[in-house]
Amino acid sequence: MYDGNETGSIGTGSQYRDAFLELHGSGRMTVDEGTPWAGRLDWQRSSRYGIALCGGVREEFTRGRRDIRSAPRGTFEMLMPIAGAARVEQGPASGEIGPGSLALCEIDRPVGLAHGLDFTSIAVIVPAEEIERRSPAAVRRPPALDGLSGVGRLIRQMITTLHQERRQLAEASFDFAADQLLDLVLFAADGAGDAAPLDQRARVEAEIRLYIRRHAAEPDLNIVVVARALGWSARYLQDVLNAAGTTARDLIRSERLLLARSRLTSAGWAECSIAQVAHSCGFTSQASFATVYRREFGRSPREARRSAAQT
Repeated sequence: MYDGNETGSIGTGSQYRDAFLELHGSGRMTVDEGTPWAGRLDWQRSSRYGIALCGGVREEFTRGRRDIRSAPRGTFEMLMPIAGAARVEQGPASGEIGPGSLALCEIDRPVGLAHGLDFTSIAVIVPAEEIERRSPAAVRRPPALDGLSGVGRLIRQMITTLHQERRQLAEASFDFAADQLLDLVLFAADGAGDAAPLDQRARVEAEIRLYIRRHAAEPDLNIVVVARALGWSARYLQDVLNAAGTTARDLIRSERLLLARSRLTSAGWAECSIAQVAHSCGFTSQASFATVYRREFGRSPREARRSAAQT
């Protein structure tokens, strides 16, 4: 399948509604046509990807659990507003989007969209399996991206160009371009392209610190483990911690040392050797443990235990 539609072939609200639902999935939809009719719905799609521009209508679209169960799509959509504003409802990612923003929505999760006559947007339709394979974190937390600068601006330019040139591309070229676009979207979603958004840095940093504190004794703890547990990418968490002036390795070492000091000076651990205490706190080498302990606290583990026993 490789087909498309040009402006002018949809002349009524009912035609627009039918075409929209066929492209984006079944759901409840109301369309206010306006007078005269100015609705627009242009698309191009292959067996894997699709791109669609819509606008010029006032609409409300809701895709609920019943719609998803009866007609699953297996797709995500990257929404790029061109003009006007729309309200997108999908769990904690709900909010208003407008020109300069980018929002990735999962079509097989309950979703709602509402906008006025002035809203125009381009949606890129991508297979869910491609996102799941490349970035599991994006599946768990579909991101909203800043499209005004950096990688986000490049994404907007690529989406615009892909729509403009869609009719000039063979199916293989269209799919190749969409593949490259998806790679860039997930690159940005992983936090690699730009700094972590300021409004969520503090919250994510607190989540990282709490998780590390609770799991510091686990010898295999690292940034990848933390990222998997919290539902973010490792690259994104590194960005958050870099902005805070630290690293996951430093936080893990610090929490392990604090735990070790507590155990070395506790009567409940007095019968355990220093090597056993080190191992219980996630250190795999007693020698390296002794070195970092002295560097952190100014005395050796043995001296710390002896001092505690004398008090």
